[in-house]
Amino acid sequence: MKVGIDMGQTSDGAAAKLDIEELLATRLLVQGNSGSGKSHLLRRLLEQSAPWVQQVVIDPEGDFVTLSDKFGHVVVEGERSEAELIGIATRIRQHRASCVLSLEGLDIDDQMRNAGIFLNALFDADREFWYPVLVVVDEAQLFAPSVGGDVSEEARKLSLGAMTNLMCRGRKRGLAGVIATQRLAKLAKNVAAEASNFLMGRTFLDIDMMRAADLLGMDRRTAEMFRDLKRGSFVALGPALSRRPLPVTIGTVETSARSTSPKLMPLPEAGRDLEDIIFTPDPEELLRPLPRRVTAAPRPATDILAELSKAPPPMPAVESRPAVTEMDEGEREAILDSLIAEILDNPQSAYRPDSELFQDFLVRCRIRRVPGVAPTLSAFRRKMAIARSGVDAGTAAGEGWAKALDLSRGVSEDLQGVFLLVAQAALRALPCPSDLMLARAYGTHSARRARRLLGYFEERGLIVVHADLAGRRIVAFPDLGTETAPGDANAGEDLRAAAE
Repeated sequence: MKVGIDMGQTSDGAAAKLDIEELLATRLLVQGNSGSGKSHLLRRLLEQSAPWVQQVVIDPEGDFVTLSDKFGHVVVEGERSEAELIGIATRIRQHRASCVLSLEGLDIDDQMRNAGIFLNALFDADREFWYPVLVVVDEAQLFAPSVGGDVSEEARKLSLGAMTNLMCRGRKRGLAGVIATQRLAKLAKNVAAEASNFLMGRTFLDIDMMRAADLLGMDRRTAEMFRDLKRGSFVALGPALSRRPLPVTIGTVETSARSTSPKLMPLPEAGRDLEDIIFTPDPEELLRPLPRRVTAAPRPATDILAELSKAPPPMPAVESRPAVTEMDEGEREAILDSLIAEILDNPQSAYRPDSELFQDFLVRCRIRRVPGVAPTLSAFRRKMAIARSGVDAGTAAGEGWAKALDLSRGVSEDLQGVFLLVAQAALRALPCPSDLMLARAYGTHSARRARRLLGYFEERGLIVVHADLAGRRIVAFPDLGTETAPGDANAGEDLRAAAE
């Protein structure tokens, strides 16, 4: 199906059409200095194509999250664990949901790492889910830099590899890359070279103007024109746009970014007591210790050489550390379980990332001098999932719980706590947990998201959800041969505590 979306107007007043089907096969590169209108262009492209194709937006500044209000994009906060990002990306492809991965607030290392994990998960989806997806990456020079900067080599390789897969090998998997960059010189050449469509905006540096002219097949003497382009004006070229360089003015958009360009505004009127306000300290300021910056006088070189020539002082005797107390495996596991229980006693622990809780757990292990190698992050998440289920000792010793643990391995790590919470309720014949309890076990405040988790389990054939004559929810486990008692999905209290 051929679909041409309206991007604005050409220089002669005609509609500037972009062929979405052709774009999916040939990819797009957008270039322009800050303030040239790149984000406006991407927003126009996303809004116009939203009814026709699934979209995934890698958004380093959180500007595109407003698409969710009008077009229903799912907003994925980037501050998540690797397992969570992989699970979400897999379900995004499976259910063909448009989403925005917001990386706002993360440092550049975490932005590159999490974007790389998310893109690789989209790329590695099962063949049956290779539906066409428009993958828009804003500020692509951050995720595919031409040279290494002040970031770790691990994060750079992960992000660059994911961007290379997207642009070089993504087409066969249904992924069509749309990348936008402030400077072509900062973007890795093997990523930029795979695009066949170009929209070049205002730029001032000679090296960027030359590269833009080369990509558009223009005479280098005409490259000066890129300095004169107005905000929102671009030169288009490519099979999805135009066979010859074509000036285009991008049209209006329906949504707006959360951040806006700075605007001049008058200063507030200065009152007569302004000087008193400025020069009179706040009482709290007097209680704060002032930072002291001591600048030592430079030492003469002769003193430094004389000190280096002295014999080193004898090393003090090292006191022997107390031997590590031997502990059997059962006692050690009991201590680890008690440490996890201490963490879960904090009501806010349900909404903190697992990686943060894991660091807290390791500190507690060192304080208690727990012998042996500390559990891995994966093992810690497993223990947390079991602890969050609230299973009692009697149920945990039964065969049904052992089978429930085996079944829980069929879902991702971030969902195991929710699955086991419902499973233990069924094994104990307790009322079905409410949406509030499911949301807490998943680490979210969204009851709607919690309800979707039960639907996901049902799609996997793990549970069957039905209701009694009063409309109360019941969850049955065919593999366990049991089901929960009827429970109110909208209840605000912990039903397990009420039952006990």
